[in-house]
Amino acid sequence: MDIKVPEVGESIYEGLLVKWHKRDGDMVHKDEPLCEIETDKITIELNAEVEGTLAIRAREGKIVKIGSVIAVIDESSAAKGAPAKPVEKGAPEARPAEPGGEAEPISPAARRMAREHGLKPEEIRGTGKGGRVTVEDLQARLREEKKQVETGKPEKEEAEVELKPVRLEAREPHKPEEEGRITRKAMTPIRKRIAERLLAARQQTAMLTTFNEADMSRVIALRQKHRDDFKKKHGVSLGFMSFFVKACVEALQEFPDVNARIDGDDIVYHNFYDIGIAIGGEKGLVVPVIRDADRLHFAEIEKSIDDFVEKVNTNKLTISDLEGGTFSITNGGVYGSLLGTPILNPPQSGILGMNAIQDRPVAVQGKVVVRPMMYIALTYDHRIIDGRGAVGFLKRIKELIEEPEEMLLEA
Repeated sequence: MDIKVPEVGESIYEGLLVKWHKRDGDMVHKDEPLCEIETDKITIELNAEVEGTLAIRAREGKIVKIGSVIAVIDESSAAKGAPAKPVEKGAPEARPAEPGGEAEPISPAARRMAREHGLKPEEIRGTGKGGRVTVEDLQARLREEKKQVETGKPEKEEAEVELKPVRLEAREPHKPEEEGRITRKAMTPIRKRIAERLLAARQQTAMLTTFNEADMSRVIALRQKHRDDFKKKHGVSLGFMSFFVKACVEALQEFPDVNARIDGDDIVYHNFYDIGIAIGGEKGLVVPVIRDADRLHFAEIEKSIDDFVEKVNTNKLTISDLEGGTFSITNGGVYGSLLGTPILNPPQSGILGMNAIQDRPVAVQGKVVVRPMMYIALTYDHRIIDGRGAVGFLKRIKELIEEPEEMLLEA
């Protein structure tokens, strides 16, 4: 049976074969994970659909086209009970042996210099890390040889002789990549896609950010009061994100421009509320979408977020999880950000940035008190949203968070 790269979306044509979970010649069983393939949007895991011996056709790190065959499972071996082909331990797959055996303990620049001057690195005592022969070691050997030619004696026999300056050829400047001082690594498809979208957001929108701050005292008090009962009843924890999702839905209903997008010369208003939640994964940031958030209760929102986090961590996220979205929320506070400027997620026209909660002195009814405060930010596309609407939207978020009982408490 051929193992092919599956179709995962209309705009995806290739992916990076990140990792094989099995080795060439291994016996695999049905539903066992075989490999991971990373596209520019998601990472997918391929499982064995039949039992048999695996023959790998594509190496790790190779770009593979959608529909291409990356491995074959020989089902006949499973039927006959044939043992898997022995594979050397630690080898992820069958591949040609590297020529030349172990690498010489010498840097690329030093190897080139030795070749140009006819030196033998194996005869030179290296002073670099792990006995590595460096350019300086070769230059020292050249100085020795030059002195021997000028004096006719080896250096060790003329310890009392005054050393004379030696003129050498112009020293070639250091090239960091040749000395191992930098590491060059190709961008993954997901990282390239993130870079493209961020650059497009900067170039194709008129981004502007407005800030405010919210007193989190009452939300924190509500969470503490209802935390245990909520967890017992719904099986999920009551987090801050569900409060902000509900607050955003309410504010979007009052400020529809923030929930709209530009399409050519038209403004498209969305009469539904699909809220994207930015989640940081091992390979980068993704924004899965909570559908019809206005129709969901707190527990349903929290369960959706938990499900997305699990999918991100296990590479189970699908294209349908990421498509659409009318507005996004990102929480830099989980990483310790005190104040940040979020960037738009096109074609959306607005994104809310949450930050860390910090006890700060604030003025309340003429008195200075310490309250748990959070800076909040709204980045918006100024082509469609005026400053007045953006400020009003963020102010409404602040009001709803500071007085959540009126609309956020549910049975």
